[in-house]
Amino acid sequence: MGDFDFLVGTWDVTNRRLRQRHVGGDDWDEFAGVSEARSFFDGAGSFDEMRCPSRGFSGSTVRIVNPSTGLWSIYWMHSSRGVLELPPVVGRFTGGVGTFYADDTDEGRPVRCRFLWSAVTADSCRWEQAFSTDGERTWETNWVMEFRRTR
Repeated sequence: MGDFDFLVGTWDVTNRRLRQRHVGGDDWDEFAGVSEARSFFDGAGSFDEMRCPSRGFSGSTVRIVNPSTGLWSIYWMHSSRGVLELPPVVGRFTGGVGTFYADDTDEGRPVRCRFLWSAVTADSCRWEQAFSTDGERTWETNWVMEFRRTR
């Protein structure tokens, strides 16, 4: 149940986001963040807040596992929008990698969204978001976060 227990604590986060999505570009915006995460429901839930002062926003994530299926649902909130964003991405960890999917829209177009959690150690981990506009034949990674534990 405690798949996200590794995330509990405080982290420095290096964010890299594509400046423009869906154009095949490679121009990345890099900025720092600080994330604080905790678990609840004995590891069946996880919450974090990432503050990005240089960009003037914070983001929060709520994760909850369905005990009958073992699938996690991950919900995102952005401080400038003030809503629980839907749909959640849904998935699980297999072989040390967490893979989560949702059908969503981006800039008015339908996309398949994928989150990957990987390279998990006691002091570091990686998250990335990618979109597919062609039925998962190709993916464009558009946001990567490298986490380094501070406590």
